[in-house]
Formats: sequence, C-alpha cells, structure tokens
Amino acid sequence: MTQARTRRDAFRIAGLSAAGLALAACGVQGKKAAPPKADAVKEFWAKQTKHGRVVFANWPEYMPENQAPLKKFQQATGISYEYKEVIQENAEFFGKADPVLRAGQSLGFDIVVMTNGVQLQHMIDLGYVTALDHSQMPNFLANVGDKYKDRAYDPGNVYTMPYTSGVTGIAYNTKYVKDEPKSIEALFDPKYKGRVGMMSDAQEIANFGMFALGLDPEKSTEADWQKAGAKLKAQRDAGIVRKYYDQSYIDAVSKGDVWISMAWSGDVFQRQLAGEPVKFVVPEEGGTIWTDNMLIPKNAANPLDALILMDYLYQPAVAADLDEFIQYVTPVPAVQDLLREKAGKATGEAKKSLEDMVDSPLMFPSEADYAKLRTYTKLSTKQEQVFNPIFQSITQA
Repeated sequence: MTQARTRRDAFRIAGLSAAGLALAACGVQGKKAAPPKADAVKEFWAKQTKHGRVVFANWPEYMPENQAPLKKFQQATGISYEYKEVIQENAEFFGKADPVLRAGQSLGFDIVVMTNGVQLQHMIDLGYVTALDHSQMPNFLANVGDKYKDRAYDPGNVYTMPYTSGVTGIAYNTKYVKDEPKSIEALFDPKYKGRVGMMSDAQEIANFGMFALGLDPEKSTEADWQKAGAKLKAQRDAGIVRKYYDQSYIDAVSKGDVWISMAWSGDVFQRQLAGEPVKFVVPEEGGTIWTDNMLIPKNAANPLDALILMDYLYQPAVAADLDEFIQYVTPVPAVQDLLREKAGKATGEAKKSLEDMVDSPLMFPSEADYAKLRTYTKLSTKQEQVFNPIFQSITQA
C-alpha cells in the first residue's frame, strides 16, 4: 500500500488527440434515443432470469489482484464471473463499442465502467445503456451516499451506479511551495512562472478556467466557455504553464519539475503513502469531482446477473475491501468507519496505512470540500463542436 502507483496511463476523456477526436466523432452520428418509459423498463426486467455468469469490464488497478470481492460474490450467489481489465481510455473504448452497439450486437460484457463525460453521455443519449431496475438494488439504495444519488450526468441513477470517484484539485511540492495554496489563482500566479502544470484534458482545464472566474461548469454557457478560454490563454501566453500534462504530471510534481499543478486526488494520496513531498488541496473557488460508473450495455447477455453483482458491491464490507485497494473516493460512506475499525485492530505498517486512509480528505472529502465540487459541463453534440476547439486550441498550441 505504500508503493507509488497510478491506475491510468492514458487520458480519461475524449478531445485530447487526433485519434481521440476521430473516435469521438464516429460515435455521435446516431439518432438520440428517447428516455425509457417506466412500463418498458419494468417489462424488460420482468423477462430477465439469472444465468449464473457475468462478464465485468473495468479499468486497470480497480480490483485487488486476488479478486477477493468477486470470489466472495461467486460463493454468495453461485454466479461465476469473468473479469477483464480492458478499458484504458473512454474515447478508445467508445470508438470500439459504438459500431457494435449501433448494429444491435452485444459487446460481450455485462458490466462496463465508464467515467462521466462526453462518451458516457453519448452512450446514454444513443440508447446504448440499459435502464436499471431500482426494485432490485437494495444495497445501493440503503448504502449509497447522498452525493451519489442524483448526479448531473445521470439524474436519479437511471442508468448508472458509481464505482469510485476522484477529485481534481491542486497538488504542490512542499519543498518549493511553503504556504498552502488555498486559491485557484495560485495556478495563475507569475511567481510560479514556468513551474505550473495544467492538464491537457479539455473538460478538466475548462472547469478550472471557469472556477477561476467564479463560474459553475454545470450551469455554464458558451459565453462562459469563451471567458474561461481567454483566462487560460492569458496564463499560457504569460509563460506561467510549464506543460499541459496527462498522467505524467504527478511525476513532474514529485521531482520538482513543476511546483504546483492541477492534480487527481488518488495520485497524490498514493505518492503521500510513498513518502513523497506532495500535498493536495481543493481550491476555495471549486474543484471537479469525476466518477467512474458501472453500467449495463444494451444487448448484454446476462443483465440480471450484472445487476446482482453491481448491487452486491454496495454492501459496506465489500465496498471497504475495494476502497482499501483502490484508494479513491468511495460512494459508500460507511466504508470510513469500517476501515477505522480495521485500523484499530491492525499493527505496524498496515495500521499506519489504514489510519492514513481513514484520515485523508483525499479518500473521504469533508462536507466543505463536497460543497465546492462540481462535475463536468454537460454537452450536446452541437455544443461539443464549440466547446472542444476553445480549450484544445490552448493545450495543443
């Protein structure tokens, strides 16, 4: 638990490269599907039966190597599982999935994990996601945190159950930045000229440009995007930004190549466990909360088995086992007390690591932090054509 690691080596959201753009473009040509009617959802689930197997597609580093939670699920339910770490990046996955789902075929996966953002929005809008049966989700309904019940990208959890979340805030190297940067304006401060890291992801950087102007990304307009773009362009043209980073920003902060940077909470926490001189803060103006979500793709072979597994993972003890390994933000609040109880019984390095987890706002954000967190701007296909060029022109110049 004290070895620095990263769970993703690729970009998470489309709009980052020519390849990403091409893949994203191919997925928005279909006709937008109508929202599911309650009677149709009820009728669909009434026909489903348990088949005794489930195929789970996820990101790397999102399940303990021994797959203990899944083995316990199999023992408890009799449902066998196949677990595949095949999702490396949302745009790439969507680019492959779109023609298959559009043709009415199965992806071969019963559960897929996708980050909220443009690709997940396309999946929902094009009718590629199966609406969930809340009457068969007792663990979810009993144990999910209030912050995860009604996300802007999926109001009412019609299609998704959160798997884990992370926060985009500010990381800084304590060797070079002595006073905690409370404001997002630290990323625009000339005293850090050439030592600031920003993310190359269009939606990530857009959010921070809007936060810096006191704007809410979830309620933003085209005029807001233009203002945020101008703010970020001025930052770039002043030479303040050393580089627009992908996952490699965390190495740059740890080494001191950059002193302060946009950052993902889980990356920083893992470096802290490894004893590196990095800290994380949610700026007072706001930060981004992103969520990786479980969903059942259209034409999945085993939807009922998938729903049973998704709901099983919302048992607090199971969620605690997952979060101890993943080290991001769990959607199940009861996990914190369970890990605290486990820490009380542990000894040595294990005890210290568990205590660090329980006390870390990077894994368990405070109510004050949650109040400052927003998701990404929700974009229609037409809006994407305006939004993406504004921010890509900054990071790719």
